[in-house]
Amino acid sequence: MKRRTFLQTSTMASLIPLISQKSFSLPIGSPGKPISIASGNGLQATAKAMEIILKGGDALDGVIAGVNIVEDDPNDNSVGYGGLPNEDGVVELDSSVMHGPTHRGGAVASLQNIKNPSKVARFVMERTDHVLLVGEGALKFAKMHGFKEENLLTEESRKEWVKWKELLSKKDDYLPPHAIDDLDIGANLTEAMKTYGTINCLGLDLAGNISGVTTTSGLSYKIPGRVGDSPIIGAGLYVDNEIGAAGSTGRGEANLLDCSSFLIVESMRRGMSPTNACLVACERVATHTKEKRLLTKEGRPTFNVSFYAINKKGEYGSAAIYEGVKFAVNDGKESRLETAVGYFKIRSNED
Repeated sequence: MKRRTFLQTSTMASLIPLISQKSFSLPIGSPGKPISIASGNGLQATAKAMEIILKGGDALDGVIAGVNIVEDDPNDNSVGYGGLPNEDGVVELDSSVMHGPTHRGGAVASLQNIKNPSKVARFVMERTDHVLLVGEGALKFAKMHGFKEENLLTEESRKEWVKWKELLSKKDDYLPPHAIDDLDIGANLTEAMKTYGTINCLGLDLAGNISGVTTTSGLSYKIPGRVGDSPIIGAGLYVDNEIGAAGSTGRGEANLLDCSSFLIVESMRRGMSPTNACLVACERVATHTKEKRLLTKEGRPTFNVSFYAINKKGEYGSAAIYEGVKFAVNDGKESRLETAVGYFKIRSNED
């Protein structure tokens, strides 16, 4: 796609009121081509989601079952069991779900000791008059509905947290392994694992209905209680059954400030393809990042954010601020990885 065409399209979109008049031309449940997409860690998730969809299952059943595989995996340090903890060594999980045909959603944030926050988010959607439960309240609610508490900090994640503590500063009292003659011990965070890890999964089922889920352990070593975009409807996930769905991974603070997933769905409402709609969100994040601490000397964000989208037709797309991001897709056959479009690569090619 030419940058000129993309910029013209996005500029025209900015002139249209964000909330357009409702169109009834697309009936809820009109059959489409089944599809499931996810972030790059979602090969198994898309395969599981499609397995359920092809058996006639609801897309929400599929995408939640898909991300449960990652939530349950102790070797994945970004989601659920084995996720990297906050600065106190406590794993805090966030998740949101949206069900297209009923236009309902549920979410939990800062949930401790429950390894499947996506399942709890669904209970919030189906068994409360609320959308979001957080912290102690979310945990009590989960236990009320039979979820079992367990320690989510695996030995690997604990060791990575300890390494982070020891390498964080040369001036505190935590020290990494060292010899008696070593100087300047600590403050070498490049050796400590740090991640924004998340999984987003979207699905369109055989009945033409769309659902989505986003789940995460959030930013590693975060301030306790920090919540990113993943459990926030409109930021980390948004579904409109008449149009499509979108989700995100990456720096959650940027998505929170730009309501990126809602923006993507509204851009598709105006006729944009999923990929172009994701590029609009990338542009919005890039141009709205103003703090110098978050910008390179060239004025570009120092972080990456990735977006994923599907529409009612079963079309899909993904874009990221920077190139090289992979995402998973399953269109009824095998799950495969594809490469997201890089926003700045498009700009560089057309400048």
